[in-house]
Parts: sequence; C-alpha cells; structure tokens
Amino acid sequence: MRNDQTKTDYMTQSESRLNPVTRREFLKTSGQAAAGAALVSALASPGYAAEDNTIKIALVGCGGRGTGAAEQALSTHGPTQLWAVADVFPHRLDSSLKTLSAKFPKQAEVPEERRFLGFDGFKKAIDSLDKGDVVLLATPPGFRPMHFEYAVQKGLNVFMEKSFAVDAPGIRRVLKAGAEATQKNLKVAGGLMSRHNRPLEEAIQQIHEGRIGEVITAWAYREHGPVGVGDKPANGKELAYQIANYSCFTWLNGSFIVDWLIHNIDVCCWVKNAWPVSVQGMGGRQVRKDADQLFDHYGAEYSFPDGTRLYAQARHQANCWEFFGDVIHGAKGSAVLGEGIASPRLYKGHLQTPENLIWQFQGKPSNPYQVEHDLLFDAIRNDKPYNETDRCAKSCMTAIMGRMACESGKMITWDEAIASNLELAPGLDQLTWESKAPVVPDANGRYPIAMPGQPSGI
Repeated sequence: MRNDQTKTDYMTQSESRLNPVTRREFLKTSGQAAAGAALVSALASPGYAAEDNTIKIALVGCGGRGTGAAEQALSTHGPTQLWAVADVFPHRLDSSLKTLSAKFPKQAEVPEERRFLGFDGFKKAIDSLDKGDVVLLATPPGFRPMHFEYAVQKGLNVFMEKSFAVDAPGIRRVLKAGAEATQKNLKVAGGLMSRHNRPLEEAIQQIHEGRIGEVITAWAYREHGPVGVGDKPANGKELAYQIANYSCFTWLNGSFIVDWLIHNIDVCCWVKNAWPVSVQGMGGRQVRKDADQLFDHYGAEYSFPDGTRLYAQARHQANCWEFFGDVIHGAKGSAVLGEGIASPRLYKGHLQTPENLIWQFQGKPSNPYQVEHDLLFDAIRNDKPYNETDRCAKSCMTAIMGRMACESGKMITWDEAIASNLELAPGLDQLTWESKAPVVPDANGRYPIAMPGQPSGI
C-alpha cells in the first residue's frame, strides 16, 4: 500500500472536496469579477454606449441559475435592461427580482405587467421583446428544447443554461433550432462555462500541442454527498412538487449524469476533440431512500472513434471519497483539470506527485460565468458569428447516451442514441397545472425507477 507521500495529486487535493462556484454563489461574490471586467474592456466597442442601443433581456426561469445568468448579462458592456421575467412559481420570481434589483436598481426594474407566471409565461416574456434582444433560458432542462425553439422562431438571441435536453428527441429539436438560428444570424450561447475558463483553456491547449503525448484515457468524476429533496407539502400538487425538486426527476433534469456530470464529460470530449461512438455502463440506487427517481451512482465507459476510452463516474452518497474533476492520461504524461479544479496541472508520467509537475496555470483566472455572457453580448453588439448550439447539444447527447446505457444495461452506439424516439415527458408543450405529472408515485409513494435489463431503461 502506498504511503501518504506517494499518493497521486488528484487524490489528495482539497479543492476536490469543495463545491464549485455556482451562479447562486457568484451573486454573493461578484466583486471577484474584476478579471472578467478587464476582458469586457478589451472586447468593448465604443459605438454602443448610447441608451438607444440598449439590449432588452427576458429571464425565463428565476431560480439560482437564472438569477445568476441575469446578473452576468446585466454586467456586460453596453446598456442592458431586464425587460421581462417568467417562472411557474411566484416566490421564485419575486426572490429573483429582489436579488437583482438590489444590485441593479434601474436595470432590473420590471413592472408588474411584464412579470409572467405559468407554463405559458415563457411565450409572453419572449413576445414582449423585439427581434435581436436576448432571452435567458434557465428553467429545468426538460423545458429547454421548446423554449429555445420558440425564442429562435421569434428572432431572439439566446443564452441557454445547461443541460439542453433530457432525451434524444429533445436534442434533435435543439439542433434544428440551432441551425435555424444560424440561418437568421442569431447569436446563441450555452451554459457550459468551463469552455471559457482561462486556466482550463490553456491546459487543454498544452495537451493539444502534445505536452503529455497522445491522449489514451480520460476520466470524468463527480463524487460528493447526496442530492437533497424537499418534503412533499400537504395537499400540494404533484406536478409542482416535482418541478420544485427537478434535480430528482429524470423527465426534468435527465438524470444526475446528464445535469450534474455534463461539464466534465464535455471537458473530456474537448480534450479528445471527438465525440464517443458507443458507451456501456452501470448504475443504481444502492443507499438512497428518498422518494424520487435518482440513481445514486453511475459508471459509464465510452469509446472514441480511435478506440480510446472515457470513463465517467458519478456518485452522490454520504461518507464516501469525494472528487470533482477530470484526470487525463497521455502517452508521455497526465493531467488533472476540469470543473472543480481551480488550478489545472500537467505531469510527466502517470504518478501525479509534485516532483513530476511540468505545467501549472500561473496567470490570473477569469470568471467563466461572466466571460460566456461577455462573449455573447459582444457578438450581438458587433455582429460576430456566434452559435454554441451544436457543441452544447452533442455534449448533452453524450451524457444522455451514458444514462441510457447505465439504466438499460445495454451497449449503446451514438447512432442508436441520437435516433431514439423515447420521450421522457411526451406532450410537455401542452402542460398545465391541471395536467397529470409525467411520472406518478405508486400506493407506497415510490416513483418508477429505471431497471437495467428491462426495455424501460432505454
């Protein structure tokens, strides 16, 4: 057994035990965005300082992700105005506006007539904008395809949070809308902010330049404590309960591997500069007792076109080893990087100890949450081509096919996965508060769980 001095660096890094900075946390620490402000100055065009160039913004989905996205959009260079907001829950809409108006008292002043509630609120918020304005889509991912599709039809530029769909029909819908956005010269940004994280960008550039040799394996991890679920209110609506706890229901978030591990799966595909051709895996509910649909562990083994592998491992169980990041092995060396790793590192060989360190980011990091909005709004103001739909949709499809393999117990090819007609929530476009929830509990309060080896898993 190795002693403490020879443990690999990625196994002993305290940063892996810390939660990454979320959009909600960014609202509390936004003073750290000075590096992002410097980038804004570099990107800015002085011709867009007058108020008649104000870009109006609609926020659809007023939870933590949406509120953070709105703050970053309002912090970009040039005049911006939060014009409309939409959510299905009044308290989330009110809380978001309270947070935003405290920081942007003039920019975030939204009158009552442009505060929209209900499942059709997204249409009303979008319809209140003019062509060329911006909508921020930050509802649970199950709703993303239809919201994105409608925004593009209306001629709006879009920021859409991850994840981008929960099943293959949703991905195909997103890809089609993304192609239409290109035809209309609309700008689209996706919430895979790690792609705009300067330390990570430089680390991957080092890998692409051959610093650790040809990449042989990539490992994506998200290991931490349990995902919480709220208590079901007495006489509460089942549909409202599931949406309020969307992280725990597959039709809303696509599963833990899709909505939570997608960042580091995406980073591994970025490292490889390729998409997987097949995947097999396993997973289940070993210790979780909560009444929901979540597997509490996943392990998906992907194959790339050249035969190399990506292994994606996710677990949310208490009192277990925790790590959040990617580990890359090349023919000459290795790397520790990805979301959750603040300071990416490259090593000679595969023993990731301090004496083997050959590269570490030394510059001043930027805030990737802010940078992704800086780039989007700069593209809008200066009419630059900008559309991240294809990459974002394919990263999401990679995660979805991983879930399909783990939940079904089958080997799934990319072609099979993308062609699947399984919809996790058919008829979502017609959903109302009177609708039956897409999944319902049995007499014991238990929800349907995917079972490997049975068709329901695919």
